[in-house]
This record gives sequence, structure tokens and C-alpha cells, in this order.
Amino acid sequence: MSLLIKGAILATNPEVGPTDLLIDEGVISGIGQIRTADQIVEAYGNIIFPGFIDAHTHLDMDTGKAHTSDDFYTGTKAALVGGTTTIIDFATQEKGESLMDAIKVWHQKANGKSCTDYGFHLAITDWNEQTGKEMLFIKDIGVTSFKVYMAYDALRVSDDILFEILQAVDHIGGIVGCHCENGDLVKVLTQAQKDSGHFGPRAHAASRPDIVESEAIGRFLDIAYLAGTPVHIVHLSTQKGLEAIERAKERGQIVYVETCPQYLILDEHAYQLKEFESAKYVLSPPLRTKQDQQALWQGIHTGLIQTISTDHCAFNFATQKRQGLADFSEIPNGIPGIEHRPQLIYTYGVDKGHISLKQMAELLSTKTAKLFGLYPAKGTIEVGSDADLVIWNPNYETKLSSTTQVQSVDYTPYEGLCVKGRAEYVFLRGEQVVKEGKVINERKGQYLFRGPSGNIE
Repeated sequence: MSLLIKGAILATNPEVGPTDLLIDEGVISGIGQIRTADQIVEAYGNIIFPGFIDAHTHLDMDTGKAHTSDDFYTGTKAALVGGTTTIIDFATQEKGESLMDAIKVWHQKANGKSCTDYGFHLAITDWNEQTGKEMLFIKDIGVTSFKVYMAYDALRVSDDILFEILQAVDHIGGIVGCHCENGDLVKVLTQAQKDSGHFGPRAHAASRPDIVESEAIGRFLDIAYLAGTPVHIVHLSTQKGLEAIERAKERGQIVYVETCPQYLILDEHAYQLKEFESAKYVLSPPLRTKQDQQALWQGIHTGLIQTISTDHCAFNFATQKRQGLADFSEIPNGIPGIEHRPQLIYTYGVDKGHISLKQMAELLSTKTAKLFGLYPAKGTIEVGSDADLVIWNPNYETKLSSTTQVQSVDYTPYEGLCVKGRAEYVFLRGEQVVKEGKVINERKGQYLFRGPSGNIE
């Protein structure tokens, strides 16, 4: 059955004016002035975005201190409400576990539960001769992006191993993303806060100053320079980190950069709240200064930052975050965001004049699809592409609240913020899954076999 969406503005090409889209068998089959179809959706006055892609989520994940409150059902349902039709989650290898087994575990978590299409990055924590041999098989099952950590003892790899991983991933046409924080400095500075009698959540930010990020970014980029490989910086939060990236690009390196809404909208004042409230904002990297915010928006404007994902890692405040009531280092690290990203970026990006509609489509969809081997099936509005489409109502206004959200967590770090616009209707491979801001079809997500990663052009 054919479906015709009539009269919306294409975010990817807004200058052409109101346009019609024809959908057949789950893909876009026509763009232009189209008269009729089996089913017609009137979209005049609205904007059509390609389905948004969130390439940084942590669903159904055990950190050793707590288990994330959103699994693949609740998390992707929340994503869908916001207009996100694809996620890429981090399948994390446990010490002693094979890479293939890690992927199998994450398939079990997602299969039959996900409301969005989904893929996996593979976080490598235990590199040895055997895991090195597995890399070709990992490519064959559609995983072409990887992650390494420079912090957290249970996750991080040494610089020499990092060098080996970069070369191995490049050999299979993949890319490595990195959590860039100097883990040794974090440990020393965390203990220094405690020795000074600082055990509350505001000490979290003090234990992770901006130089902890920028040093790690610089070192990671130096290692990548020696390895001769393109790389991906995840959740960039600081001006100093951006400056390290600029220096690397000036010497000819290929560096792709992601930031997140929290670093563009929230700031360090969140750590000055009364009592234990600031624990809601304990995440790594922590929130930064308004100057850092401005630098990141400028980085988006100049193209140094290409994508915006969420790092959605949700823990309930009333129970899980309170594990660190007596010691900030025991507070589970992470905040929710998978549901509200599009509204936040539309409000604080498009509506405030930082970015255009087309740039929003690129930052939240197109460039992510290109970087991670999903384009042109995902991330664009073209004939032959999957009909993952968001009909966006630009006139809708609301206040964000934990009482009305879908994500399975008892707070939102954006509580009370006024936002504009919403995903009025959402289509996943041509099937309507959201109507008037409500999910009407669940668990329709499919695993995505991805091609080579690491080229955004």
C-alpha cells in the first residue's frame, strides 16, 4: 500500500518549499508534486526530517555499581517519541570475554524488544591475540565501529594496546571512538577531593577538570597520528579539547567529533544545587562552563563537530544515584537524554539561530549515518532510502518534565525547560509508529548490518 505525505518542508532541502513524499514498500519512491496514493497524510505547515539517529546510548548496561534503568524496550520507545528511529548502542566486552560473545549478549538484550532500528559499536576492553583474530568476523556481522576508554580501570586500555586496536580496526574499514579522560589523573584528583573532606556531588566536577579531557584527547590523537588512522572523539565537552582537535586537523589528521545536548545547554551551575540534588548531573565528562558551551556551538558552526548524540545512560535518582550519598565517587555516572534530544536541539539550536534546519538534519541524522555505514539507507530523504521520517510540528510548545516523559527514569536533567517543536508523526521504514506524539506501534526495530565506517563525505 502506498503512502503519500503532502505539503511539508524538507529539512534537508528547505528552500524548495512544500513538497510531497511517496512511500512504497518501506522506502521513499517519489519526491515532488504527487497527486494520489492509497493513503494520504496532510503535513502542511510542518517540517520533514530524516529519522534521527542516536549513535551513543547505553541501554540495559551493568556498570558494576548499578544497572541502567532503561532497557532496549523502554529506551527505544522513548527515542521514538522524540523522532529517533535508529540507535547505535555500545556492546561492551567483559574482561576475558571474546568479542563475538559480547555482541551475542547485546543481541539478546535487543532482539524483539527494540522500537527503533539498531546497531552496535563494540567497546574493546580486553585485547589479545585471540581478539585480534576475531576482527574480520566482527566486520562480517555488520559491526564496523569500536570504542576504547582511557578512563575507568575495568574498561580502559593502555596506550600500546590502543595503538594496536587502531591499526586492526583501520584494516577492516572501521573506526575507533574514544572516551577521552586521563584515568590516572581522575583517580588522583578524586582522592584529593576526599582527603580535603569533599564527598558531595559537586566534587565530581572538581575531580575531572577540563585538562583531564584535553590531555587525553591530545594523547589519543597523537597515537592515532602514529597509527595513521582516522578516529572519532565522543561526547566532547571542553574548549581545550576542541583546541587539541584543531591542532590535529591542522597537521592533516582525520578526526570526527561528537558532542551532546547537555554540554550545549547545561553548565557547571548544576553542581551548586542544595543537598544531594546535584547528583542528578553526575556524568562523565561533567558539565562545563558557559565559555565551553560557546566554544562547542562555534565548533558546530565551523564544522569541527559533526554529530550530536546523547550518551543516554539513565539511573534513578531516588534509588540508584543515592548509592553515592556519602561518597560522590559511588554515584552511578550518567544522565538520561534519549527522548528529548531533538526538541532541545531544535529549541536551542534552530530557534535561537545557532544552526539551520538543514544543519539539524545533518547533525542528528545525515552525518551520523555516513560516519557509521548506514547511508544512504538511513539519514537522508532520497528516492530509494528507507522511509524513516519525522513530521515535525514547529509550533508545538511544552515544558519538559519527568512526569510526562517516556524514558524509564524518575527525573530529567532538563526539568522545566521550555521547548519548541515535537515529532508529531514518525514513520519507521514506511510504517507509522508515532501519531500525535504517542507511540502507536512498538517493537518494530530491526538489527542493522552496517558497511564500512569512518568517512563522512
